[in-house]
Amino acid sequence: MHDPGESDAGVHVGGDAYGGVKLRGRRSRRPRRSPRARRRKLIATGVLSGLVLLGSGVVWGTTGYATSKIESVDAGVAAAPLRGAMNILVVGVDKRDNLSRKKQNSLKLGHEVGERTDTMMVLHLSEDHRRVTVVSIPRDTWTKIPGQAQMHKINAAYQFGKAKLAVQTVQQATGLKINHYVEVNVLGFIDVIDSLGGITVCTPVPINDPKAALNLTAGTHQLKGPEALGYARTRATPRSDLDRIDRQQQVISAVLNKALSSGTLTNPARLTAFLDSALRTITVDTALKGDLVGLAGQLKDVSLNDVRFATVPLADVDYLTPTKESAVLWDQKAAADLFRRIGADEDLAKPAASPAPSTSAPAPSSVKAVPPSKITLGISNGTLITGLGARSKAALVGIGFKVPGAPGNTPLKNFAKTVIRYGPDFADSVKTVAAAIPDADLKQVADLKGIEVIMGSDQPKIRKPAGLAQPAPKPTVAATTPTTRTATENICK
Repeated sequence: MHDPGESDAGVHVGGDAYGGVKLRGRRSRRPRRSPRARRRKLIATGVLSGLVLLGSGVVWGTTGYATSKIESVDAGVAAAPLRGAMNILVVGVDKRDNLSRKKQNSLKLGHEVGERTDTMMVLHLSEDHRRVTVVSIPRDTWTKIPGQAQMHKINAAYQFGKAKLAVQTVQQATGLKINHYVEVNVLGFIDVIDSLGGITVCTPVPINDPKAALNLTAGTHQLKGPEALGYARTRATPRSDLDRIDRQQQVISAVLNKALSSGTLTNPARLTAFLDSALRTITVDTALKGDLVGLAGQLKDVSLNDVRFATVPLADVDYLTPTKESAVLWDQKAAADLFRRIGADEDLAKPAASPAPSTSAPAPSSVKAVPPSKITLGISNGTLITGLGARSKAALVGIGFKVPGAPGNTPLKNFAKTVIRYGPDFADSVKTVAAAIPDADLKQVADLKGIEVIMGSDQPKIRKPAGLAQPAPKPTVAATTPTTRTATENICK
């Protein structure tokens, strides 16, 4: 996916779309071109080292040694014993401030300072810690970020609020509870690859990307650290960022395979170099730092066949946002089913159980509005009236609506009339809200994934809707099995 202003001049590709992990609902497309080049974001392929440490179960030293090498951060996750099913958010961060200009030039990184995140993955460990599921979240996912009045790409969460906000945003988008957090410096990925003696990758199409200093023919290649980094970060294939997710998953599999090979495990020098470089790249939440060795020990029996990759199903891979950015939209029903299954600790390789269709649903004419207890609202104060948002929240909560978090404030304070904004999927629920605030204006917003109330200076009276009943149960639809691949399937043979 391309942001506005990014140029692909000089990039040549051949063949068809990259043949990696399939994405539901995506389609082949040409990368956009722009006359003005902008900064090139380095993707966070450094998640590799974090995944290897958590997925290999290698006995790599004492707790004291490991904790001395790893940094920690308050990610806002609740401390919990490292047992049972758990979800770990793995975020790759591009930290280049300490690199010399020569090093940045050699790696084709540009000269920007600061920190950016371009890759997020949810790592799910099964209840018995014998199965690992890795779900890639496209960095251009258009979503709501807690505390922000407008929607943004999901990778903006880290820029707005670092680890805590990244965790909150992923929890809100997926419905999963994030138990732990791993942050990886992408640039450390180069040393991790070199410590293993390089990795093997295979591309079905030629890739010629001067930006990434990468020129590969179709076929199998042995890559060292800088080349592997370029391979994982390039967008020079027909599906751009979506192909890049496939390449990231292939590279993760190659690193796992090399790290668990006898050539690494039986070579003290190589094993030490690998572990040292991997440990230096990661930052984890405080609780995980205290027992990372213990968790690795629990995963000692996990094999490449037990590591399975998936990607969030997409409905629109070329969505033009109101801010004129290029983004992607999730297939909400398929994504909800994917994360429901993960939350239930189901094996994604197996078909989901399909409940029997309901035969007792009443006729559509008898269905009434959704009750307040089933509706979640966002509240904003659109005026200069102090405390209006808080009073409105209290009134709405008092009649049964769910209003998480503190009310926000709109950039403009000139709302004379209260407005109820809602997405197309919330046409039934908004009837209840309108009944509770009868004098408010209704406005449907195409890309809004919920209901927001902007309080105006009219300060309408909020009242309890009368005569509401539970909605009729919807006919059940058989869940589909998401497309996944194991780490073994991602390795070049």
